[in-house]
Amino acid sequence: MMSSRHRGNALSPAGLSSRWVGLLVLVGVFASTPAPADAAYAAIELATLTEGSSRVVRGVNDGGEAVGGAHIGHGLRGFLLSGGALLRIDGPPGSDYSVALGINSQGEIVGSANTGTRVLAFRSVRTGASAPLAPLPGDTSSQAFAVNDQGTAAGYSSGPGEVRAVVWSRSAVVQSLSRLPGSDSSRGLAINNRRDVAGVADTPTGRRAVLWRGGAVQDLGALAGHAVSEALAINDLGEIVGSSGDDARRQAVLWGQRGAIQDLGTLPGGHSSRALGINNRSEVVGTSETGAGSQAFLWTQRSGIQDLNDLVTARSGFVLTHAVAISPRGIILAIGRDDDAAHADHGHDHHEFPLRVFLLVPQP
Repeated sequence: MMSSRHRGNALSPAGLSSRWVGLLVLVGVFASTPAPADAAYAAIELATLTEGSSRVVRGVNDGGEAVGGAHIGHGLRGFLLSGGALLRIDGPPGSDYSVALGINSQGEIVGSANTGTRVLAFRSVRTGASAPLAPLPGDTSSQAFAVNDQGTAAGYSSGPGEVRAVVWSRSAVVQSLSRLPGSDSSRGLAINNRRDVAGVADTPTGRRAVLWRGGAVQDLGALAGHAVSEALAINDLGEIVGSSGDDARRQAVLWGQRGAIQDLGTLPGGHSSRALGINNRSEVVGTSETGAGSQAFLWTQRSGIQDLNDLVTARSGFVLTHAVAISPRGIILAIGRDDDAAHADHGHDHHEFPLRVFLLVPQP
């Protein structure tokens, strides 16, 4: 049960002091200008996260609420962007940093927090305190990555020498998921409303994408010639997206309802891609590495892979580099940079630039 202790702090630009400069909130909708004929999304900028800080931007729901984590004051803190305000998401009492990693349509949030001696998963809501999601008996730490609309959360529990994928019920009861043969490390990274869990398991031959369904675990495999894969998102149809290949060269992939793997390709001139989100309309979002740097993409069965920068109305002064999630009705959570910074030096990691956070809203 959630504690009644309040943990959220609504901030406005006028209320920001020097200790809050790591996170600037809500600059609003771009000025209206004539849209190109093929434009499909209006961009709403939610936040700018300053360079030099640890920054995480994750899930989005149909209400346009997004979660993540950034340096606020003297440490990493989870945040919720909702209705024009920023709420700071603290971990359970006694924790000294937090990060929010998943949100459902009811505004339930999951993530993890550092208690000083261990990392502990937690569940929170928009206007209440955080409650811990305990690890398995005998384990010491836990982390939650996703939560479905029934309040079931997915993540992992870790203890001496082992990491196990788990789920937590809305009442915070923890349950381990089946072990992939030969693996002693697994993580649940996504969950749908049928309680199917997608994630990864480490095997002697490398990390593999896995699916847990009805008490059984399945190795989802990889593209021909690839030894490793990862599953990062799952929809209610049981379609799963992620990547196949290693860090040097990944390919965005889709596993269909019957488990067949499909290469989603890369943007023109691209050499690597990674799918990060999928909704129930089988719309897939992610990022592709190209000669111009990272570019956010949208993939559909009808149109294939498209650069999201080409689908945004009134885009000016920024480049979208990663589309990190897509809601059931197609709202996309994306991150980007100033246009000049994005192209100044492709060799720099994106954490060295101010990170701009956007909602992309489908247009009629």
